[in-house]
Amino acid sequence: MNNFKKIGLTALAASLVSVSANAGALSMSGAASMNVGGYSGDNLNGGATFSMGNQFTVTGGGELDNGMTVSISYQLDDNAGVTGPFDDHSVTVSSDAMGSLTLHGHGGGSATSGMDATAAGNVWDTFDGARGLVTAVGHSNSAPGNNSLNYTMPTIMDGVAVALSYKPQQSGNSIDSGTGYAVTYTGVEGLTLVYSTSDIVGTTSALSGDQTAWKVSYAYGPVTATMTQSEFDVVTTTSDQDVSSVAVSYTISDEMSVTYGTETIESTNSGHVDAEYTVLKGSYVSGGMTVSAQMKEAENTNHTTNANADFEYWGLGLAFAF
Repeated sequence: MNNFKKIGLTALAASLVSVSANAGALSMSGAASMNVGGYSGDNLNGGATFSMGNQFTVTGGGELDNGMTVSISYQLDDNAGVTGPFDDHSVTVSSDAMGSLTLHGHGGGSATSGMDATAAGNVWDTFDGARGLVTAVGHSNSAPGNNSLNYTMPTIMDGVAVALSYKPQQSGNSIDSGTGYAVTYTGVEGLTLVYSTSDIVGTTSALSGDQTAWKVSYAYGPVTATMTQSEFDVVTTTSDQDVSSVAVSYTISDEMSVTYGTETIESTNSGHVDAEYTVLKGSYVSGGMTVSAQMKEAENTNHTTNANADFEYWGLGLAFAF
């Protein structure tokens, strides 16, 4: 049903030929953070722990003889994990008439996973299994990962943007390739509407399916209200998942804002209860520095009502962008 997207992306990729660049430029940006936080819950008192973040991104590009623009991006991140210090990297070819085509060597997302962050800001990630606290659940998505294509179409009408994604069939994998699309509407002042659906390219047919997500956000004066919903549906129904979230933000001034949000992760497994999360956070921005404080709560993090599945978290952070 998505053959037209495969044909369009294949034809577009085939049309990109090697040409010389007229001029190029190279730039570098970075980010760093210092954080302190602590967990508490039944049979757990994590105390206060310190952490830091550091990364920088090198970007470069230039305009070609044929009017196209080519750019590259390479991120070095000490928290990249098994990939070592080298993290997301991509090549983008674009023009006003063609739109923008990006090949992600690492860190790519589908049209849907690229916009499915919850309204509350993925609170679940603070309590996922990687933290070693409990066998917790995470937000399932259709992110294709490495060597995937994303295409943003040129403007078709004011206030409407269309993005496509393509994940090739994997070597030694009988599952078909996957495609996806996202449509964003911003034609009314303060309103943002996004709808997206993408194929899930699983390692087996039982783990393949589709992910659908939508987002509604409306800003009125200093208040912004946002709702999001993601539906993850594969052949193995015990892996299906619905994630819903709402958040309200209040901008106190150009520098200060506060947000309250909730998230719910619903499993279709019989006997599972919903995992529920809440967050209250505030931030102060001054130049390239952001000071933040947050309180988070999680209940039923492993889809059970066990006492050791409920947690609280507090955190303070100082982030820099340069």
